Amino acid sequence: MRGLIILAFIVGVVLLQIFLSKTESRWPGLVLPIIAFLFSFFLPLNMMIPADGVTASFYVQMAMLWLFGNIPTIILLAIYFVCREKYRRKKQLDKMNIQDLN
Repeated sequence: MRGLIILAFIVGVVLLQIFLSKTESRWPGLVLPIIAFLFSFFLPLNMMIPADGVTASFYVQMAMLWLFGNIPTIILLAIYFVCREKYRRKKQLDKMNIQDLN
């Protein structure tokens, strides 16, 4: 049951990102990737400091956690750029049609 709720949440976020990315203004489509990017900064803060002190491996683990935390950001940006590419191509075709009429 819990997995179904998580899946519904993920599908809802992806559909919301597609909807926001297809708007005429470019900024609404960037809201979710920015939120995901900012959220990724809080993930390493949840790590417990080892009892033997902070070592280089701890910093590597923090960096890896931050990189893995940015996977949703990358996915949301990919959706954004795919949707915006279609809009940009349509805009260029409209511009060429207007130039042909002149």
